[in-house]
Amino acid sequence: MKDVFYGLLFAMGIVIGCDTSSQDRDSKQISTERETQIWTCSMHPQIRQDKPGKCPLCAMDLIPLKTSGTPDAIVHPDDIQLSEEAVALANVQTTIVRRGAPVKEMRLYGIIKPDERLLYSLVSHVGGRIETLSVNYAGEKIRKGQVVATIYSPDLLNAQQELLEARNLELSQPALLAAAREKLRLWKLTDKQIEEIERTGKASPTIDRTADVEGTVIAKRVEQGDYVGQGGVLFDLADLSSVWALFDAYESDLLYLKTGDKVEYTLPILPGKVFSGEISWIDPILDQTTRTGKIRVETPNPDLKLKPGMYANAVVKSSLKDNGNEIIIPKTAVLWTGKRSIVYVKKSETNIPTFQLREIELGASLGNEYVVLSGIGDGEEIVTNGVFTIDASAQLEGKPSMMNRETPRPSTEEEGRSRRVNEAAANEHAALTVQGLCGMCKERIEKAAKSVDGVSLAQWNGETKQLRLNFDSAVTSLDAISQVIAEGGHDTEKHKADDKIYDALPECCKYRNESASFQ
Repeated sequence: MKDVFYGLLFAMGIVIGCDTSSQDRDSKQISTERETQIWTCSMHPQIRQDKPGKCPLCAMDLIPLKTSGTPDAIVHPDDIQLSEEAVALANVQTTIVRRGAPVKEMRLYGIIKPDERLLYSLVSHVGGRIETLSVNYAGEKIRKGQVVATIYSPDLLNAQQELLEARNLELSQPALLAAAREKLRLWKLTDKQIEEIERTGKASPTIDRTADVEGTVIAKRVEQGDYVGQGGVLFDLADLSSVWALFDAYESDLLYLKTGDKVEYTLPILPGKVFSGEISWIDPILDQTTRTGKIRVETPNPDLKLKPGMYANAVVKSSLKDNGNEIIIPKTAVLWTGKRSIVYVKKSETNIPTFQLREIELGASLGNEYVVLSGIGDGEEIVTNGVFTIDASAQLEGKPSMMNRETPRPSTEEEGRSRRVNEAAANEHAALTVQGLCGMCKERIEKAAKSVDGVSLAQWNGETKQLRLNFDSAVTSLDAISQVIAEGGHDTEKHKADDKIYDALPECCKYRNESASFQ
């Protein structure tokens, strides 16, 4: 029995000891948290205390300052903190800013066309009627020397008869014979044909038109039985052994294109087949309607796979040699409002994921990347995925964001000292409770407050409804500022806005349905 009794006592001692140890650890953890908690003044961020109380400068209640998870680092009031779970849920991804040689990738769209230097018009050298046509449709291939048409020509018949008569007078008038022969040569009769006429002594009313070059018929201009004049076009020919790929380049891309650049392009009709060539010409004149310029790529076409009219998609990679070694970031990292470009930089000195808004200046667009001219440095870590989630958190907390143009508070010690000097120049620091809901309310409240002479600072927090004010008490008063804000449609702790002014506010600003108004 004694052994059982002593065993129970021993077990109870272990349980009590563990519980006491656990309580001691919890107590130490709470004590440590209290020790690391910092309290500051919303009007004077330079004030740091380890316990709550009043600001020694303006007597406002101190507020707890966010901590970074490390005892030596403090989170700036404008920084955004997310829990590890929120970061994972939003799939926030970051990348280290790097430097490199910028290469701009451009996608161009165009069409295959015949080489204009290899176009040829097959014409009739004599006027007359087309008796027969040996080529009957566009697309037919013609060999050099092939008979393409037979033409009946009374003028040609008369010229041949003149040749025969001049032949009979050759001894007495040799110049007449030479003139008759030259006339037929000008009508493109060969010396062999002229000799045949003189040998047989017969004049023919018809003549065969042969092809001077080899090519493909791209247009048929006459039909059998038509009358044509001297120089009339019978067929349009093109030599398709070499073709042009003509692409449209946007005005913003033309700056980075130059003759000699290599171009690779594909055709939707020939998947998997890649054609390449060099830019041989860039149109010096811009199309005023499409704001594009033509660029030409010459391509050999021995197997005639490239046919005029086919659509082509090209990719051109141009090295921006003038830029040298530049900072390059992915496009997914940038929030662009048209006037401002923003990225979020992850702070490395904190254990809790902390992000800082940074306004940057963008350079050239490189397809999926941007060149950055200023705003971030080499080696910094920026957010490349989940940027909108972080910015939405900043908007909800009333902090500087993509849509909020308030300039972030200075983060360097020198800028902080400059800010404190400016704040000290005001005679009065105060806080005023003002009702509102959204970003439009914030802009309206701060604008109304700053419109009062003597007010040097007005910042409204949408969560606490507190309007922080710096003003010269010799020029204005808190009551006067409150009255102006109420006239703008927002209730304050001192004045109530007129119902008519309140009813005229946008629906998103109707705060009286959300909280009790001040009388």
